[in-house]
Amino acid sequence: MLKEVERDAEERMEKATKALREDLQTIRTGRAAPALIEHLPVNYYGMPTPLQALATISAPEPQLLAVRPFDPSTLSIIEKAILKSDVGLTPNNDGKIIRLNIPPLTEERRHKLLKIVHKRMEEARVAVRNIRRDALHDLRDMEKEKMITEDDLKWGQDDIQELTDKYIDKIAAIGQAKEDEIMEI
Repeated sequence: MLKEVERDAEERMEKATKALREDLQTIRTGRAAPALIEHLPVNYYGMPTPLQALATISAPEPQLLAVRPFDPSTLSIIEKAILKSDVGLTPNNDGKIIRLNIPPLTEERRHKLLKIVHKRMEEARVAVRNIRRDALHDLRDMEKEKMITEDDLKWGQDDIQELTDKYIDKIAAIGQAKEDEIMEI
């Protein structure tokens, strides 16, 4: 019983850290990375579709992204989606490929990006703490229903706290790596 609660909590905490890692990939640094625009929603036949489903995205140079649509007729809607997005890039369309030049980051922009990273890290920490709260609640319910003993409850609480600390540390490491990447000139 205890192991099931712990395993469930760990799976959910792992998903929260994975979501943070993927979310931070979309934050632009000084170099081109396809992850920056892969999940950008494009209005394709009335449905928001991720850009990676409509085009090949590559980084032929460190400061350039190239978007080659599978269907040339989608070029204009992809271009509009990039313009509307908050990535801050201006597309250059040559009729076949959209090129996105990645300008170097200013000091002011770097600090704004750091604030965004910190906000998303805090959201991930809150998610992990909520998972801890749910797991502890489940353990208390199990103890009330006499499914586990009071000692089991205490051990389970300690294990859940260790798990929480481990994932909070992982979140801090992921955030620190992204901060270093942003501040790199």
